Amino acid sequence: MYDNYRTESTTAPPDSPRPPLRPADARSAVRGALARRAVPCPDRALDDALLVTSELTTNAILHGGGITGFAVDVEGRAVRVSVSDRSDEIPVTERAADDRHRWRSGGRGWPIVCRLARDVEVAGLPCGGKRITAVVPLG
Repeated sequence: MYDNYRTESTTAPPDSPRPPLRPADARSAVRGALARRAVPCPDRALDDALLVTSELTTNAILHGGGITGFAVDVEGRAVRVSVSDRSDEIPVTERAADDRHRWRSGGRGWPIVCRLARDVEVAGLPCGGKRITAVVPLG
């Protein structure tokens, strides 16, 4: 059984909940889903799930034209977080330094997601944009 918080702005009826507009709202949805299912998990696992959620939503805002859909599903000892945005571009890992060996700000979110999640999937959406889904183990 899944505990869902699911929205897709391209297909949702007008009375459906809107996707979270801020990373903090998405983190609250993850916390709420875990609390409703009473899933015990170590603090570190919760921190990992919340960090992945923050990175996916922040990247959708900064690089994807905004959050168009969001879902969180608790599946046994894992949490599945999906974030949709308007961009068709696949995330890439940026080098930490430029050609003159100066450190760049940003560019670390995607590697964090890939390292903390057990599975990561990027899928194009029929109306344009993409959905990124990450499954984070909870213990």
